[in-house]
Amino acid sequence: MIDFSKLELSQKADFDRILQHCGQRGCEYSFANLYLWGRQRAALLDGYLVLFSQFDRRSVYPFPVGQGDIKPVLDVLIADARERGIPCCFSGLLKEECDLLEQLYPGRFRFHPARESYDYLYDINDLADLRGRKYQRKRNHLHRFQDACPNYTAEPLSGENMPAVQEMVDEWFAIRRREDPHEDFHLERRALDRAFAERERLGLEGLILQENGRILAMTMGSALSEDVFDVHFEKAQLDIDGAYTAINCEFARYLRDRYPNLRYLNREDDMGMEGLRQAKLSYHPVMLLEKYWARLWEDADEI
Repeated sequence: MIDFSKLELSQKADFDRILQHCGQRGCEYSFANLYLWGRQRAALLDGYLVLFSQFDRRSVYPFPVGQGDIKPVLDVLIADARERGIPCCFSGLLKEECDLLEQLYPGRFRFHPARESYDYLYDINDLADLRGRKYQRKRNHLHRFQDACPNYTAEPLSGENMPAVQEMVDEWFAIRRREDPHEDFHLERRALDRAFAERERLGLEGLILQENGRILAMTMGSALSEDVFDVHFEKAQLDIDGAYTAINCEFARYLRDRYPNLRYLNREDDMGMEGLRQAKLSYHPVMLLEKYWARLWEDADEI
């Protein structure tokens, strides 16, 4: 049985060397996401990072990343599932990884698209400039925000403005809980609190919009690779039209200025929520990063 252990911040540099050079653009291969969300356990095996996760109350193995011969690594993971008495289920596979798994284990796995887990990738210039007819509505939202908050400024998230940002986030969650008392915000709030506490050690970068001392919006993320930046969190005042459009646009401009090699913003998945799906589609992603589950046929239970 593999000796998986809880992720520690001290492992970040070692894991980043694997994660940021594995060619993955999926948000689940961000060290920050692995550390902040859910019950993640990790191990290094023959040059690969292997993970053991809880997803939707199931034990799964995110597809391993690394370099070298992957077949012995997959064999060990299949054996690990057998020893634990659980179905062997791989998550987060790209289409080419499904093809590889089928090539290595012909006919042994069944594959299922995970539409709720598709990542939305955007051209950073599209979000920074909002040019063309397809972004006319977004420009209208941005103009309404600028009319309502003519003196707003965009500033990097810092220790100095963090107390005000935390107060704004407290207010955001309080309002959302009143509006939807049956929605569970616990995991997101816990992840965001951890991100605030460990922002610098996790390599998170953020931006705020403020006017006259009031925080209007905030966002925060981290680099997935040299050309992809992952946006982990985004919150805005719910009573200001266009605030989300403004923070989205300003963050894209901020990152483009700081990192000329950036090409894409990964704004992560929609979790199967129809409203969030339509909102993400309205920004016209250049790519939907398709992801799949794979499960051994001999494991009879349905995914």
